Amino acid sequence: MSLTWRELETRLTADFAAAGHDSPHVDARRIVEAASGRDGAEYHDTLDDQAPERGVAALDRMAARRIEGEPLQYVVGRWGFRSLDLFVDPRVLIPRPETEIVAGYAIEELDRQGVSRPTVADLGTGSGAIALSIARERPQAEVWATDSSAAALDVARANLAGTGRAAARVTLVEGSWFDALPEHLRGALDLVVSNPPYVAADEELPPIVADWEPLGALVAGPDGLEDVEAVLLGAAFWLAPGGSVVVELAPHQAPRATGVAIEAGLVDVRVRPDLAGRDRAVIARAPS
Repeated sequence: MSLTWRELETRLTADFAAAGHDSPHVDARRIVEAASGRDGAEYHDTLDDQAPERGVAALDRMAARRIEGEPLQYVVGRWGFRSLDLFVDPRVLIPRPETEIVAGYAIEELDRQGVSRPTVADLGTGSGAIALSIARERPQAEVWATDSSAAALDVARANLAGTGRAAARVTLVEGSWFDALPEHLRGALDLVVSNPPYVAADEELPPIVADWEPLGALVAGPDGLEDVEAVLLGAAFWLAPGGSVVVELAPHQAPRATGVAIEAGLVDVRVRPDLAGRDRAVIARAPS
């Protein structure tokens, strides 16, 4: 007997609740949306339609993956980030609300500078979330997005293809931090932004993170501050006078990161919070 999408959603919600999921209804809805190809108003309009056999098969495959513990974002293969609908898979980190806030701080810094055609570098771009958000929300910006992972850049490239006209102002480059950038950008960047790895090697991560997300994008080294430090120190040489650097970090790293920025000769150093009020980004500027 064929079932409606509504009946399937009810069944999935019960299955996920029995499996101990924190948000069983959210999991069920997102999987039904992905299987049906409908979301938003269309989703509600088609809930009572009979689900075709192919759609049910796709739903069952996704549900099995989610029951096995795979993150919902990877199961459905897409996730929202600011105004973007990003393709994501285990080659890149899952876009998080904390990083959306960091992207917002970066855009605020561009607006503060008032440069007519700013040049931006997003270091360790992963899925391209920050770089593409800046390119879309600030149409005059030229954005360079780097990553040392060719696999991550393949994901960013797929997202770039779906960005529309803004894609013409984004350049993807493989390489480690500033080493990937062309030499003519040294001392000419108006903004450097990064969500680098900032987990220490001995730090315990929850299984849903450690078992699925790329550890190279999470773990910086024995200390956890290695990559945050590399970005801040490099920014002192790559920023234009008055340019800004915005780096995501863990709350407990804020005091040390602030000290690194000051030692590098950056000015107006400050720390900004995420939505939960935790220290989440260090922001500094090159002297004018």
